Amino acid sequence: MSGSSSHGSHGTPQILFTGLGLAFGLTVIPFLIVTTGMFSTETTLFAIALLAVIQIVVHLVYFLHMDFTKKGGWTLLSFVFTVTIVVLFVGGSLWIMYHLNTNMMPPDMMVDHMLKENMR
Repeated sequence: MSGSSSHGSHGTPQILFTGLGLAFGLTVIPFLIVTTGMFSTETTLFAIALLAVIQIVVHLVYFLHMDFTKKGGWTLLSFVFTVTIVVLFVGGSLWIMYHLNTNMMPPDMMVDHMLKENMR
């Protein structure tokens, strides 16, 4: 067998090392933000969420080689379907747990909770 493959490229070392560097940087930056305490809690949470989304995109592009070409269309479509299902499951689970927590409170806590809700 020759060194070439008919299954397509898995990326050049330069592309893979670029992805590795970006992934490493996007991991270290939130760690430094949290350990130094340089931002408020809300800003820190927003920064971590934003950097996490960017890191997901880096992984998809550099390591899973997803793109918007016609050839990669089915891969992208199946990924979008999977993300949709996961978001529905996680969102639905959190919604159910929140409502179970609210509706299953002891009576004395329920009165306090209802008073807080009515004041908003």
